[in-house]
Amino acid sequence: MNEIFELRGEYIALCDLLKTTGIMETGGIAKQFIADGNVLVDGQVELRKTNKIRAGQVVSGDGFEIKVVAA
Repeated sequence: MNEIFELRGEYIALCDLLKTTGIMETGGIAKQFIADGNVLVDGQVELRKTNKIRAGQVVSGDGFEIKVVAA
């Protein structure tokens, strides 16, 4: 699943991005998924659930990739 997410503000929390794009059903599931080391931000494992994701970054994991662009 490849997706482009249009960022409307300065940033979005990583767990909120996963929930908003439908990768995860709830924020709680997203937080656990991140804590388990299943998410990469710009190719590096990211364990911070509320990491600020900004335009130009790529969030990926098993079976998904989200490119974040400015609105």
